[in-house]
Amino acid sequence: MKKVFWDNPYQSNLTTSVASVSGNRILFEETIAFSFSGGQESDKAYVNGLTITNSEIDGNLIYYTLPDGHSLNRGDNVIMEINCPRRYRLMRLHFAAELVLELVSRKLSIEIIDAHIAEIKSRIDFFYANNISTALVSLLIEYNEIICQNAPIKTGFSDIEKQIRYWEIEGFSKVPCGGTHVKSTAEVGLVTLKRVNLGREKERIEIRLVDDAVI
Repeated sequence: MKKVFWDNPYQSNLTTSVASVSGNRILFEETIAFSFSGGQESDKAYVNGLTITNSEIDGNLIYYTLPDGHSLNRGDNVIMEINCPRRYRLMRLHFAAELVLELVSRKLSIEIIDAHIAEIKSRIDFFYANNISTALVSLLIEYNEIICQNAPIKTGFSDIEKQIRYWEIEGFSKVPCGGTHVKSTAEVGLVTLKRVNLGREKERIEIRLVDDAVI
């Protein structure tokens, strides 16, 4: 299966063909629809106008669930579309979280618990005995410096067979990641950071885009 969302994460539609059908579970030869992985939510996507209701990663393949009565058969050509504005927001908030995490890891002795990238905000949860808000001002200064550099964000395979991907800002960091990414740090944009105490030495950083109407 060719994952076009890695080759061109800005592509909004694709003509592809059905590789296999098992009831409502469909495999396509190619796909532009990202499936939940690494904390990044799945795309909202459609096949011939039908909403993809679920997706599942199995090895290097992604199986998609379509509604009853889809009438697709192996070999059929279809048009796959994604909600492009949603994808773009996920791309920006994904990399904002990646950058914040990298900077936090350099600044603090800290352990990540979980991360989640949604359309409105992203969040990162940590095991940390102190109040993480004391680090947010300096963290945001460093983040803004990288954003304002308009540095290119390179992506590629570190292992093609296992489909292990990475992002890289030359001279800053190279990090394993299989998500979708914008082309430059300026495109990610400025963010706000908010501390949330989860209790029991657990801290959360919430990340929102500055250009949102609601912060």
